Amino acid sequence: MTTGSSSATGRAVGDEPGISTYLGEESALRAGRLGTAGLLLSVLAATGPLMVVAGVMPTTYAVMGVVGQPLLFLILGVVLALFSVGYAEMSRHVHNAGAFYAYISRGLGPTAGAAAALVALVAYSVLQVGIYGMFGFEVASLAQQYLDIELAWWIPALLAVVAVGVLGLLKIDVNAKVLGVLLLIEVAVVVVFDIAAIGDPGPQGLSLHAFDPGTLSGVGLGTALCFCIAGFTGFEQAPVYAEETSRPHILVPRVMFLAVGGVAVFFAISSWALTVATGPASIVGAAQKQSAGLLFGLTEDRLGGTFTDIVHVLFVTGMFAALLSFHNVVARYAFAMGREGLLPARFGRTHSGTGAPGTGSVLQSVVSLVVVAGFAIADDGVAGDPTTPVLHLFTWGGNVGALGVILLMATASLAVIVFFVKRGAAGAQLWRIVCSGLAGLALLVIAGYTVKDFDVLAGSGPDSALNWILPGIIAVAALVGVAYSVVLRGRNPQAHARIGLGNEAFQLEKKAS
Repeated sequence: MTTGSSSATGRAVGDEPGISTYLGEESALRAGRLGTAGLLLSVLAATGPLMVVAGVMPTTYAVMGVVGQPLLFLILGVVLALFSVGYAEMSRHVHNAGAFYAYISRGLGPTAGAAAALVALVAYSVLQVGIYGMFGFEVASLAQQYLDIELAWWIPALLAVVAVGVLGLLKIDVNAKVLGVLLLIEVAVVVVFDIAAIGDPGPQGLSLHAFDPGTLSGVGLGTALCFCIAGFTGFEQAPVYAEETSRPHILVPRVMFLAVGGVAVFFAISSWALTVATGPASIVGAAQKQSAGLLFGLTEDRLGGTFTDIVHVLFVTGMFAALLSFHNVVARYAFAMGREGLLPARFGRTHSGTGAPGTGSVLQSVVSLVVVAGFAIADDGVAGDPTTPVLHLFTWGGNVGALGVILLMATASLAVIVFFVKRGAAGAQLWRIVCSGLAGLALLVIAGYTVKDFDVLAGSGPDSALNWILPGIIAVAALVGVAYSVVLRGRNPQAHARIGLGNEAFQLEKKAS
């Protein structure tokens, strides 16, 4: 095959405007747009630090009653660091915006990769869309409180869909700057609270009781792990941007380890600061009483009303940063899938001006628009509880997405092992294989608890059909991916063989010509 003679879709190079599939550098995302700082900020924005501190942490204390939450974050940091050892090594060998599914394809084969691709697309999509519920509710609450304007939650949510969609079409370095500013301010506010709490502790003083292993006993431990691991979601996205860095083999592993270590320590300290502020003996009761208002009540007492108002605003901007970060990831997964024939070829082209995966970005905006509109219609029809978007859209989307990501990480751990064994590098990579195996087992245990206790995580009740319908979304995505892979293998074996190769397929074709 001559260079550029045809694409995966069979079209000649000149048949279509824009950047087509498998045309070498012209089909790739723009390299050199992100350095260490830009990549790190883009990744960390998805973790939503203030969203975790104000939302996830109080919920975990209230629902599970596990005082040792700070210790859980450190334990999960170790597990995810073990996962990152093999995952980061894979990033040195495979540079593909498809990340998870590209790695799984290279280790476990194209069919497993196709299943992982659909799971990743669905998981990150529902994670992103779910945040719109919380975002809309919080903006509407702020408008009512400070401007005396009554807004339906879906109005700011839909406005956010438009704003995120526009930013998603811009250059990734522009996005990184927006995310960076929002993230740094958000982190600074949490650090100020941490210092204030430690400087003015509750009735039990500066207690380290939350780090006592004895606090982890109880039936709620497994489910608490499920809550806490959601706070890390985002660190694994670094390889998604590999094609947009100048030195992916160096920057991606560096950013992954910085992200895992930074998130683990930051959340451990912040969750500990909450126990210090209330007293370890009172943290569960305080969280049950105040729920998501816990952080705001504690900042009111120690830092005053003005600072608390600022925290409320930054809570919203932090969610916006997470929305944009997840949107960018979904767009890049769609781009990688389009480039390899798992989605229509138009998804495998980037914008000629910005280098952004425009079709994938538009797709996620349309999905967000439809889902938010659907929940708005349903809420108006039921017309009762104004917290419905938070309890349903946010909780359902967050937990379904987190389950998908946990399963992808577990599968990727297996793929790392198989990849190096098949290449005859098991001896040289032995310690990475061991780390991947340990991480994979731990992640499977957490995934098992997530499915088992989904009624607790989603607040759906023990007898609700949602307890199997919602996790079933991930299973259906995997099965659809497998089915499509089988069909593709029969119709176009060459395209099937390219799953996971990304733009490398062009280089292979070039060498074969």
